[in-house]
Amino acid sequence: MQQPAVIHSTFVIERSFSVTPERVFAAFADPAKKRRWIAENRGVTVEDFQMDFRPGGRETARYRFLGEPFPGKAFSNATVYQDIVPNRLIVIAYTMALEGRVFSSSQATFELLASDTGTDLVFTEQGAYFEGADGPKMREDGWRLLIGKLAKEVES
Repeated sequence: MQQPAVIHSTFVIERSFSVTPERVFAAFADPAKKRRWIAENRGVTVEDFQMDFRPGGRETARYRFLGEPFPGKAFSNATVYQDIVPNRLIVIAYTMALEGRVFSSSQATFELLASDTGTDLVFTEQGAYFEGADGPKMREDGWRLLIGKLAKEVES
């Protein structure tokens, strides 16, 4: 049987924060905070970052790799906010592209649950990874890294 052209996968990441849901939500809603934890990474130059945080709003980011794995190549992310319930829920749909070629499409939810010690985040992604994509394992690893950066943003 031939290798499928699309790999479908779902994964869940859970993380607890020692701050309120309002503080975690603010790290998604405030463009400066969001840019810090989601866009600014070593190894890339951020060429553009824009966000319109509302249902139906869009977030776009364009980066250029400084070195490996894709030296000098342009990478982009295009997100649409599907639903937002303040301090409780964010639902997004997004595509990722390398040099203008879309290599994945995902829907993701961020659930913010108040707890006795702060906030429990439940992140669920349902993705379609096209031929040549990073794949489910690398995507999950990437989100674990980003959620770690989110923790530093909200708990500092």
